[in-house]
Order: sequence, then structure tokens, then C-alpha cells
Amino acid sequence: MSIDIQPLSPALGAQISGVDLSRDLTGEQRNAIERALLDHQVLFFRDQPITPQQQARFAAHFGDLHVHPIYPNVPEQPEVLILDTAVTDVRDNAIWHTDVTFLPTPALGAVLSAKQVPAYGGDTLWASGIAAFEALSRPMQTLLDGLTATHDFTRSFPLERFGSTAVDLARWEETRRKNPPLSHPVIRTHPVSGRRALFVNDGFTTRINELDAAESDAILKLLFAHSTRPEFTLRWRWQANDVAMWDNRVTQHYAVDDYRPQRRVMHRATILGDAPF
Repeated sequence: MSIDIQPLSPALGAQISGVDLSRDLTGEQRNAIERALLDHQVLFFRDQPITPQQQARFAAHFGDLHVHPIYPNVPEQPEVLILDTAVTDVRDNAIWHTDVTFLPTPALGAVLSAKQVPAYGGDTLWASGIAAFEALSRPMQTLLDGLTATHDFTRSFPLERFGSTAVDLARWEETRRKNPPLSHPVIRTHPVSGRRALFVNDGFTTRINELDAAESDAILKLLFAHSTRPEFTLRWRWQANDVAMWDNRVTQHYAVDDYRPQRRVMHRATILGDAPF
């Protein structure tokens, strides 16, 4: 069966059918999915009841996998982290963010598998940094070109929420030591497509380094609001066994926290990337 690609919005998103993610990919399937990811930035696969091992194997077709320093993981497959609202405070996902931009080489992408979803609510939104950049005026693009911004682990993982026990505190302090604040370009060039995208996010970006504090705050506030305008976004309503895959280099996402006390359980495999430029 050939892979079918159905675009979901002009800015980003496509639904993929004709592939079984529980099986190893052929070279042709892997290349078709990579091409679709470059074209559409976020992909969705319905009815894919995969195990953590199968999820990690699928994700590893596209790069080495990351082990998250804070979230719990599947013991027999540590590259697959667990987002379970009955176990972990996941409020940091209910903000527009790009995953692990506190790393020198942030994630290339991620594969998210829906294990348990609420009867209603719990949607996830994605936004295209490419569409947001291209919609900026030429003078604003020129202003931002060459600027860098600081990304800080503690902005989304503050001590008061992730250091409540001795074990949690030790893990937080070790993660903080290994991941001090660092800088990335405000405008990122995609290493494969060459397209340019906004690369600041409310989850981890704290300031634009070349501006004074008031200017930085004003510009970041503008960029955070601009980059999540509805015409640059897509909203996905989850069903159990859905799988999403996104290009973390040029997107942001927001997991809507509107379903409690219902439970939501997701597994994520994160694919390591390269240094932004």
C-alpha cells in the first residue's frame, strides 16, 4: 500500500495513511515520511497501537533519541518519556513552546503516541514558525536577522514545581547544572529545506540578547503573539492510538489543559537535532 498524504491546513499539518508504524519502515516509506514532514511540518497517523519499543524504533529512523532529564520514562525503553496527568505535573506543556530549546542542539522532532485520552478536551495545537516569519514585514525581518535569544530550562521547569522531594530536587539541580542558559538565533534556517522560521518560544526564551530589557520584553511579547495567530496554527483532537510527528526546528505546540479531572497519558520519543543557525 502506498503512503497517502492529506494536507490539513495551508500553514502546516497533514494526515498520513497507508503505513503501519508497528512494523519496520522500508527505505521508501522512511523517505516519503521525511519529505512529508519537511513539506507539512506536523504529521498525524490514526489508529496506530504501537508499543514503546516500536515507537522508539520508528523515531530512530530519523535520528538519535533523547532521554529527558526531568520527565519519567518507560523503564525498558528510556528514550520514551511518559506524560501522565495522574503522575506528573505537565502544566509546562500548556504554553506555546518548542521542545528542549535549552539544549545546544535542540530536538529535530518528536513522535507522540496517545495512550489514554479524555472523552473531550485535551487537544494539542501546533504553529508554523515558517508561516510566522514569512508574514512579518520586511523591516521587522531585517531587525530580527542576526539577533540571538537566551533559552533557559528553568522557565518551564521552575524549582518550586519540580523540586518538591529530595530526589526531585537532586534531579532538578543536576539538570540545571548540565543545562545553563544558552543562546540561539531568533531566526533559524532549516538545515534541510533552507526555509527560515521564528525560533523563540514562551516556554524557554527569556530575552533577546542584543536589546535592552524593555526592548527585549516588547519584541518578545510581539513575537509570541504573532507566531501563534490562528492562520499559522492547526488544532488536533486526539483519539486513542493516534500518533503525531512534528518538525521541532520550525514549529511550536500547545497541549490544552482543559480536561481535568479526566486523565491523559501520552508517550513521547524525542529525536535529537543540530545546532540552530
